[in-house]
Amino acid sequence: MTSVLGLITFQQYRRAEASRKEAVTEEIKALSASSNALFTLKQEFQALIQGLHAGRQLQAATWLDPETRLQVTSTLGKAVYFVREHNRLEGHTGWIRQASFSPDGQTIATASGDRTVKLWKRDGSLLHTLKGHRDGVYAVAFSPDGQTIASASLDGTIKLWRRDGTFLITLAKHQNKPRTLSFSPDSTLIASGGDDETVKLWKRDGSLIKTLKGHRDAVFDVTFSRDGTIASASLDGTIKLWKQDGTLLKTIQGQGRAVSGVSFSPDGQTLASADLDHNVRLWKRDGTLLKTLKGHQDAVYGVSFSPDGRMIASAGADKVVKLWSPDGTLLATLVGHTSQANGVSFSPDGQTIASAGQDQTVKLWQRANSLMTIFVGHSAEANSVSFSPTGKLVASASNDNTIKLWKPDGTLVRTLKGHDGAVYWVTFSPDGQALASAGYDKTVKLWKPDGTLLKTLEGHRNLVNQVSFSPDGQTLASGSKDRTVKLWKRDGTLIKTLKGHQGVLYGVTFSPDGQMIASASADKTVKLWKRDGTLIKTLQGHGSAVRSVSFSPDGQMIASASEDKTVKLWKRDGTLINTLTGHSDLVNGVSFSHDGQMIASASDDRTVRLWKRDGTPIAILTGYEQGVFGLSFSPDDKTLATSSDDRRVILWNLTGLNLNSLLQESCSWLRDYLETNPNADRDDRQFCNSLPQSKD
Repeated sequence: MTSVLGLITFQQYRRAEASRKEAVTEEIKALSASSNALFTLKQEFQALIQGLHAGRQLQAATWLDPETRLQVTSTLGKAVYFVREHNRLEGHTGWIRQASFSPDGQTIATASGDRTVKLWKRDGSLLHTLKGHRDGVYAVAFSPDGQTIASASLDGTIKLWRRDGTFLITLAKHQNKPRTLSFSPDSTLIASGGDDETVKLWKRDGSLIKTLKGHRDAVFDVTFSRDGTIASASLDGTIKLWKQDGTLLKTIQGQGRAVSGVSFSPDGQTLASADLDHNVRLWKRDGTLLKTLKGHQDAVYGVSFSPDGRMIASAGADKVVKLWSPDGTLLATLVGHTSQANGVSFSPDGQTIASAGQDQTVKLWQRANSLMTIFVGHSAEANSVSFSPTGKLVASASNDNTIKLWKPDGTLVRTLKGHDGAVYWVTFSPDGQALASAGYDKTVKLWKPDGTLLKTLEGHRNLVNQVSFSPDGQTLASGSKDRTVKLWKRDGTLIKTLKGHQGVLYGVTFSPDGQMIASASADKTVKLWKRDGTLIKTLQGHGSAVRSVSFSPDGQMIASASEDKTVKLWKRDGTLINTLTGHSDLVNGVSFSHDGQMIASASDDRTVRLWKRDGTPIAILTGYEQGVFGLSFSPDDKTLATSSDDRRVILWNLTGLNLNSLLQESCSWLRDYLETNPNADRDDRQFCNSLPQSKD
């Protein structure tokens, strides 16, 4: 009887345990799906939090199948890699018009419609709430010496406070509402502007020195350059430049119906203006219009240069913050506010961006995510990417007819122009002294890294999809839509034309010993050739066009990528070893890491998959907006460069793709938020506090 009862109890336990596991599994999948949905809506911060919830549970759910674990881990990884919002300041009960950093970057002051100014530590801890205004506070600024805070309110007053929040003095009222204020570089003067159409200059003791008249509508922004020149932006559509004695130096017609913001570049030679016509404009100090930055879908309220002058941030009624380079390239769009973004500012070190929103929050964004670098600059699809042998340069080829050379930090070094049409491939020579490119214009071009065109190889009768250097750098192989592979000397002399494929040539590469050439074709095959052009073997097995082929560094394995959605691994003698499945659309590219232990595949399904040499899945890199084409491992294999149809080149840090590393990175990124934000999940905080901190 006892044994029967024991058996029943055990069966009940098993059923209960199975039900528990099923419930946990469904919850993990639901959290992961929620994270994916939030990411699609570009709410990366919330996606990261949901991904962390899923990852926490996945860590304990050891029974889950490998594919589910891979998918959930990849969802968390996507959020970790793409997130830019680092923290958020929540506590105001009204709109927030401005957030200002102290000169040492350790304190943030926020001005709100709830009639208060709040002072926060940079980690998000609330230090003080400054009360005294009788209406919404529209502007707040620290003096350059860091000792005084000024606030301007719709109650008509400007108040001065000590850094510790002690009230100092109220400046005499504007006739109408003040909207903006700024300290002079030497901290001795305060300039304010408002609805009375004037700019007023004050001493710190409250004495009014001068009233600058000339605007015909409200002054919405005022700022000093480093040399003490004052710029004022007005809803009358103008920017005015003034000396401190009140002399009008220049009136710049803003070309918009109203100018709502203005910022000097650090060197004082360029101004950025924001207007209600949805634009940011860049001007020379003499009033010459340099560039109009278009991208916002509604009025732009705030604009600011970074301290190094290499970036401009703008905030608008379309709820987003946009980051631009001074040449007008849109670098990033930061999405997260649920209502209009009113103002934007950089921290003194330039690494953090604070945006103030109508949604009663200030969002703190990191200028960069150390796990990922995105290169923005191509105006059409990015087809190919290649690391130089030293890893100090990255080359990308695009349908915009150009090749771009970048530093790994994303700095554009130069643009190579010369192809008469799309450029499909670019690669460095083994010695790094040359680049070869292939394109729509039926040519292969050789370049110096300084941009000098060395040689144009002509002979193909149709577009050229790929070009490859031999290991000794003296021979090139090119594959064309004309169904041939051509072998060339480095001086441009044609050596041999390899014929045999019945379809477009998509890929061609040399073996590491230089004795074999592999070619991939739309005829569904990979062909192996001797260097003298003799056909050795035809690899058959793919069900559709083969788009890419790659040798392992030891030369003993070949990987091929196909439109049949698979990657196949072959022995050098043509024996099929394994078929890697998982992509849901055609596979455009495949590449081995330099140590031969990892394989990367790029697909039209908007993912890159990483595999062990034996075909075991490692990770999925997701977050692309369109299909992925190019792949290149850095020389140390710690970084993977990819190029895609969304015009971007992305450098991925590959050092921590497993679940534990991603959880650690998530907790490190969210650390300040979890510790200081009143809305943070306590369980997340407790979990993250139990993990060792990753290096920032």
